[in-house]
Amino acid sequence: MTSLKYLFDNNARWAEGIRAQDPEFFDRLAHQQSPEFLWIGCSDSRVPANEITGLMPGEVFVHRNVANIVNHADMNCLSVMQYAVDVLRVKHIMVVGHYGCGGVGAVLEQRRAGMVDNWLHPVRQIMEHQFAEYRSLHARGVMSTQALWDRLCEANVVQQTRAAFETAIVRDAWARGQELSVHGWIYSLSDGRLRDLGVTVGSLAEADAIAEGEPFLAQTGL
Repeated sequence: MTSLKYLFDNNARWAEGIRAQDPEFFDRLAHQQSPEFLWIGCSDSRVPANEITGLMPGEVFVHRNVANIVNHADMNCLSVMQYAVDVLRVKHIMVVGHYGCGGVGAVLEQRRAGMVDNWLHPVRQIMEHQFAEYRSLHARGVMSTQALWDRLCEANVVQQTRAAFETAIVRDAWARGQELSVHGWIYSLSDGRLRDLGVTVGSLAEADAIAEGEPFLAQTGL
Protein backbone atom coordinates (compact mmCIF):
# COMPACT_ATOMS: atom_id res chain seq x y z
CA MET A 1 0.00 0.00 0.00
CA THR A 2 1.33 3.41 -0.98
CA SER A 3 1.78 5.75 1.96
CA LEU A 4 0.99 9.46 1.68
CA LYS A 5 2.61 10.34 4.98
CA TYR A 6 4.39 13.31 3.44
CA LEU A 7 1.01 14.97 2.89
CA PHE A 8 0.21 14.63 6.59
CA ASP A 9 3.66 16.02 7.39
CA ASN A 10 2.99 18.97 5.09
CA ASN A 11 -0.37 19.52 6.76
CA ALA A 12 1.18 19.49 10.25
CA ARG A 13 3.77 22.10 9.25
CA TRP A 14 1.08 24.27 7.64
CA ALA A 15 -1.20 24.09 10.69
CA GLU A 16 1.67 24.87 13.04
CA GLY A 17 2.66 27.84 10.91
CA ILE A 18 -0.86 29.24 10.91
CA ARG A 19 -1.21 28.80 14.67
CA ALA A 20 2.14 30.50 15.25
CA GLN A 21 0.89 33.55 13.35
CA ASP A 22 -2.60 33.53 14.88
CA PRO A 23 -3.14 31.26 17.90
CA GLU A 24 -6.93 31.73 17.79
CA PHE A 25 -7.34 31.11 14.04
CA PHE A 26 -8.57 27.53 14.09
CA ASP A 27 -10.84 28.16 17.10
CA ARG A 28 -12.61 30.92 15.17
CA LEU A 29 -12.73 28.85 12.00
CA ALA A 30 -14.30 25.88 13.78
CA HIS A 31 -17.25 27.94 14.98
CA GLN A 32 -18.17 29.98 11.94
CA GLN A 33 -17.55 30.52 8.25
CA SER A 34 -18.60 33.87 6.83
CA PRO A 35 -17.07 34.22 3.36
CA GLU A 36 -17.95 37.17 1.14
CA PHE A 37 -17.01 35.30 -2.01
CA LEU A 38 -18.18 32.29 -4.01
CA TRP A 39 -15.59 31.10 -6.52
CA ILE A 40 -16.87 28.97 -9.41
CA GLY A 41 -13.75 27.76 -11.13
CA CYS A 42 -12.08 25.00 -13.09
CA SER A 43 -11.00 21.75 -11.44
CA ASP A 44 -7.49 22.24 -12.86
CA SER A 45 -4.95 21.60 -10.09
CA ARG A 46 -2.97 24.68 -11.14
CA VAL A 47 -5.78 27.10 -10.27
CA PRO A 48 -6.34 27.07 -6.47
CA ALA A 49 -8.78 29.77 -5.41
CA ASN A 50 -7.38 30.68 -1.99
CA GLU A 51 -3.76 30.92 -3.10
CA ILE A 52 -4.53 32.97 -6.22
CA THR A 53 -6.57 35.55 -4.32
CA GLY A 54 -4.42 35.57 -1.20
CA LEU A 55 -7.38 34.60 0.98
CA MET A 56 -7.31 32.41 4.07
CA PRO A 57 -9.48 29.36 4.78
CA GLY A 58 -12.99 30.54 5.61
CA GLU A 59 -12.83 33.57 3.32
CA VAL A 60 -13.94 32.01 0.02
CA PHE A 61 -16.57 29.35 -0.70
CA VAL A 62 -15.53 27.22 -3.68
CA HIS A 63 -17.16 25.14 -6.40
CA ARG A 64 -15.00 23.65 -9.15
CA ASN A 65 -15.68 21.54 -12.22
CA VAL A 66 -14.15 20.86 -15.62
CA ALA A 67 -14.06 24.14 -17.61
CA ASN A 68 -15.88 26.18 -14.91
CA ILE A 69 -19.34 25.55 -16.35
CA VAL A 70 -22.55 26.80 -14.74
CA ASN A 71 -25.12 24.30 -15.96
CA HIS A 72 -28.73 24.89 -14.89
CA ALA A 73 -29.25 21.12 -14.74
CA ASP A 74 -26.26 20.58 -12.42
CA MET A 75 -27.71 20.14 -8.94
CA ASN A 76 -24.23 20.18 -7.43
CA CYS A 77 -23.40 23.64 -8.76
CA LEU A 78 -26.87 25.02 -8.04
CA SER A 79 -26.84 23.65 -4.50
CA VAL A 80 -23.49 25.30 -3.83
CA MET A 81 -24.78 28.57 -5.26
CA GLN A 82 -27.97 28.49 -3.22
CA TYR A 83 -26.16 27.72 0.03
CA ALA A 84 -23.62 30.45 -0.67
CA VAL A 85 -26.25 33.06 -1.54
CA ASP A 86 -29.12 32.16 0.79
CA VAL A 87 -27.27 30.89 3.86
CA LEU A 88 -23.76 32.33 3.77
CA ARG A 89 -24.99 35.56 2.15
CA VAL A 90 -21.92 36.00 -0.04
CA LYS A 91 -21.67 39.36 -1.76
CA HIS A 92 -19.72 38.28 -4.81
CA ILE A 93 -19.84 35.31 -7.17
CA MET A 94 -16.73 35.02 -9.33
CA VAL A 95 -16.85 32.73 -12.36
CA VAL A 96 -13.17 32.13 -13.03
CA GLY A 97 -11.68 30.38 -16.03
CA HIS A 98 -8.06 30.12 -17.08
CA TYR A 99 -6.01 30.26 -20.24
CA GLY A 100 -4.85 26.85 -21.39
CA CYS A 101 -7.97 25.13 -20.07
CA GLY A 102 -7.84 21.48 -21.13
CA GLY A 103 -11.60 21.14 -21.41
CA VAL A 104 -11.83 24.13 -23.71
CA GLY A 105 -8.85 22.81 -25.65
CA ALA A 106 -10.58 19.47 -26.17
CA VAL A 107 -13.53 21.30 -27.74
CA LEU A 108 -11.23 23.40 -29.90
CA GLU A 109 -9.36 20.36 -31.21
CA GLN A 110 -12.54 18.27 -31.45
CA ARG A 111 -10.94 15.55 -29.33
CA ARG A 112 -13.13 12.80 -27.95
CA ALA A 113 -12.63 12.64 -24.20
CA GLY A 114 -15.30 10.19 -23.03
CA MET A 115 -17.95 11.16 -20.49
CA VAL A 116 -16.67 14.71 -20.27
CA ASP A 117 -17.74 15.28 -23.90
CA ASN A 118 -21.33 15.63 -22.68
CA TRP A 119 -20.29 18.00 -19.93
CA LEU A 120 -18.46 20.25 -22.40
CA HIS A 121 -21.51 20.71 -24.63
CA PRO A 122 -21.99 24.39 -23.57
CA VAL A 123 -18.44 25.18 -24.68
CA ARG A 124 -19.02 23.36 -27.96
CA GLN A 125 -22.11 25.52 -28.55
CA ILE A 126 -20.03 28.67 -28.16
CA MET A 127 -17.50 27.33 -30.65
CA GLU A 128 -20.13 26.29 -33.18
CA HIS A 129 -22.55 29.22 -32.96
CA GLN A 130 -20.55 32.29 -31.94
CA PHE A 131 -17.05 31.76 -33.27
CA ALA A 132 -17.57 31.72 -37.03
CA GLU A 133 -15.44 34.84 -37.59
CA TYR A 134 -12.62 33.64 -35.35
CA ARG A 135 -12.69 30.20 -36.97
CA SER A 136 -12.46 31.82 -40.39
CA LEU A 137 -9.46 33.91 -39.31
CA HIS A 138 -7.83 30.79 -37.94
CA ALA A 139 -8.49 28.82 -41.13
CA ARG A 140 -6.84 31.61 -43.18
CA GLY A 141 -3.81 31.65 -40.90
CA VAL A 142 -4.58 35.13 -39.60
CA MET A 143 -5.22 33.91 -36.05
CA SER A 144 -3.01 31.37 -34.32
CA THR A 145 -4.37 28.30 -32.60
CA GLN A 146 -3.16 29.71 -29.27
CA ALA A 147 -5.03 32.97 -29.84
CA LEU A 148 -8.20 31.08 -30.79
CA TRP A 149 -7.86 28.96 -27.64
CA ASP A 150 -7.44 32.09 -25.52
CA ARG A 151 -10.55 33.71 -27.01
CA LEU A 152 -12.59 30.56 -26.45
CA CYS A 153 -11.46 30.38 -22.81
CA GLU A 154 -12.55 34.01 -22.36
CA ALA A 155 -15.84 33.49 -24.17
CA ASN A 156 -16.62 30.49 -22.01
CA VAL A 157 -16.15 32.57 -18.85
CA VAL A 158 -18.45 35.25 -20.25
CA GLN A 159 -21.18 32.76 -21.10
CA GLN A 160 -20.91 30.95 -17.77
CA THR A 161 -21.10 34.30 -15.97
CA ARG A 162 -24.35 34.94 -17.76
CA ALA A 163 -25.58 31.47 -16.85
CA ALA A 164 -24.83 32.26 -13.21
CA PHE A 165 -26.73 35.54 -13.05
CA GLU A 166 -29.66 34.07 -14.96
CA THR A 167 -30.29 31.45 -12.25
CA ALA A 168 -33.36 31.88 -10.07
CA ILE A 169 -30.97 31.82 -7.10
CA VAL A 170 -29.28 35.06 -8.11
CA ARG A 171 -32.39 36.76 -9.49
CA ASP A 172 -34.37 35.99 -6.33
CA ALA A 173 -31.57 37.43 -4.21
CA TRP A 174 -31.66 40.65 -6.20
CA ALA A 175 -35.47 40.75 -6.05
CA ARG A 176 -35.36 40.74 -2.24
CA GLY A 177 -32.74 43.48 -2.20
CA GLN A 178 -29.72 41.38 -1.33
CA GLU A 179 -26.33 42.85 -2.18
CA LEU A 180 -24.80 40.50 -4.75
CA SER A 181 -22.60 40.88 -7.81
CA VAL A 182 -21.54 38.30 -10.39
CA HIS A 183 -18.12 38.69 -12.01
CA GLY A 184 -16.33 37.00 -14.90
CA TRP A 185 -12.56 36.63 -14.48
CA ILE A 186 -9.78 34.68 -16.15
CA TYR A 187 -6.45 33.51 -14.78
CA SER A 188 -3.15 33.27 -16.62
CA LEU A 189 -0.97 30.30 -15.77
CA SER A 190 2.02 32.02 -17.36
CA ASP A 191 2.21 34.94 -14.92
CA GLY A 192 -0.18 34.05 -12.08
CA ARG A 193 -2.39 37.09 -12.66
CA LEU A 194 -6.16 37.40 -12.72
CA ARG A 195 -7.87 39.48 -15.40
CA ASP A 196 -11.32 41.03 -15.07
CA LEU A 197 -13.25 40.43 -18.31
CA GLY A 198 -15.57 43.37 -17.61
CA VAL A 199 -18.80 41.42 -17.32
CA THR A 200 -19.84 42.26 -13.75
CA VAL A 201 -23.60 42.35 -13.16
CA GLY A 202 -25.07 43.50 -9.85
CA SER A 203 -28.82 43.94 -10.20
CA LEU A 204 -31.98 42.72 -11.90
CA ALA A 205 -32.05 45.90 -13.97
CA GLU A 206 -28.58 45.25 -15.35
CA ALA A 207 -29.38 41.60 -16.02
CA ASP A 208 -32.65 42.46 -17.78
CA ALA A 209 -30.96 45.13 -19.88
CA ILE A 210 -28.48 42.53 -21.08
CA ALA A 211 -31.26 40.04 -21.85
CA GLU A 212 -33.10 42.64 -23.95
CA GLY A 213 -30.02 43.77 -25.86
CA GLU A 214 -27.57 42.09 -28.17
CA PRO A 215 -25.95 38.78 -27.24
CA PHE A 216 -23.91 39.06 -24.07
CA LEU A 217 -20.77 37.83 -25.79
CA ALA A 218 -20.99 40.58 -28.40
CA GLN A 219 -21.34 43.25 -25.69
CA THR A 220 -17.99 42.27 -24.23
CA GLY A 221 -16.11 42.75 -27.49
CA LEU A 222 -14.97 39.13 -27.61
